[in-house]
Amino acid sequence: MRNRLQKLLLIGAALALLVTSAGLQRELNRQRSALGLTRLEPLENAPPILAFTTVALGSFRGLIANALWVRANDLQLDGKFFEQVQLADWITKLEPHFVQVWLVQAWNMAYNISVKFRDPNDRWRWVQNGIELLRDQGLKYNPKEALIYRELAWFFQHKIGQNVDDAHLLYKYAWANEMTAVFAGPRPNFDELINPSSDDARTRARLLRERYKMDPAIMKKAEEEFGPLEWRLPEAHAIYWAMVGMERSPAKDHLPLRRNIYQCLQTSVLRGRIVVARTNAYVFAPDLSKVQLAHDGFEKMIAQEKEKPDAIRNAHRNFLKEVVYLLHNYNRVGEATRWLNILRDRYPTAIPAGESVEAYVAKRITERVADGEHNRTKALIEGWLTQHFENLAIDEDDRAAILLRNARHIWDFYANFSKARSQALAMEPFPEMYRRILDALLDPSTGLPPEYAARLRTKLNLPVPAPITPSP
Repeated sequence: MRNRLQKLLLIGAALALLVTSAGLQRELNRQRSALGLTRLEPLENAPPILAFTTVALGSFRGLIANALWVRANDLQLDGKFFEQVQLADWITKLEPHFVQVWLVQAWNMAYNISVKFRDPNDRWRWVQNGIELLRDQGLKYNPKEALIYRELAWFFQHKIGQNVDDAHLLYKYAWANEMTAVFAGPRPNFDELINPSSDDARTRARLLRERYKMDPAIMKKAEEEFGPLEWRLPEAHAIYWAMVGMERSPAKDHLPLRRNIYQCLQTSVLRGRIVVARTNAYVFAPDLSKVQLAHDGFEKMIAQEKEKPDAIRNAHRNFLKEVVYLLHNYNRVGEATRWLNILRDRYPTAIPAGESVEAYVAKRITERVADGEHNRTKALIEGWLTQHFENLAIDEDDRAAILLRNARHIWDFYANFSKARSQALAMEPFPEMYRRILDALLDPSTGLPPEYAARLRTKLNLPVPAPITPSP
């Protein structure tokens, strides 16, 4: 009887402890989740056998992830890409706090898989998949990892912003159109997005936060610190994600994020203005109003960087050298001289002492043909002539005049340089080259769009071509 009573008491105590443990476990799970310690979240949209296996095997999730890596690699080698998005989702969910998994999977989709498709729209979908994997999922599980912010900013800065991909113009066009829809115009109204007062503004603010994961308050901060920014272009978004990363990640990891910022500020000067839209593409031009802003951004990054400031100083020096050349090419000789003096003051060894802005720019131009390479020089002259006519058509007359002057200068320099081998290196006479490029741009079937061709004819006082009458 006594033993039975003891057993009942022990069973009762065990049941009480189990109930207490269950209650405490709920609170412990909540605290683990709040502290970011919960790692074993169930897979979503997975086949039942995979979902069951990951729960049943627990700590063997790494083995399952390895098996999925092998399958993903085999499918890619066979050119079967459409399962990759789902496999990438499962792999990253199985190893959610292993940063390299996110970087490799996103890079694979945005860079490796995208270029396997010929249709630019198909490529754009894969680039978006890579961005969304990092932005929507990777940062959810790793909100303090600078590498993920850096990679996300790099996708905007490099994959969309640069010209390494044949479809880069469509990427820029598609992204600009998406942002124009979110902003209800070319420029965001930050106060309206932060505190929307109409149904339309609330819808767009929700779209910005929920789909693009962007906070308009941080956008406004970026605008105040580095702007005005052209938010339709990818560089502004690279700056945004780099700023978010610097706010949330340890300071020791900030150099790559600073590099994102100052490189994009430089790009905003060199190609930061949308001039005109064409079919599935925009025409871009330098934005010389941002030179001072970019310079200030460089100085701020140098002041903040404590470990390797010389890396940023070297980039700043090269930026100033390019600015002098660029301003002079836009016939802003006074501004070019001012920035040459700033360059000389900041970096005394960057240019020879006493060198004038005209001598500096002439040297920069002639260095491009100093090796006497015929095809490269011809391509440079033809490119400048083409840009000369295109700038005339869009009313950039000062830029057009400088481009024509540079083209003539290079032609004269090359003609004098190649006298010793005039037969082998002879260049087409400049007036003939000028006319040939002009005729090609005015060709109704292969040249400029009709409205721009008409503007160019007006600028050059050329007669309107007679209409073609159909033969009887």
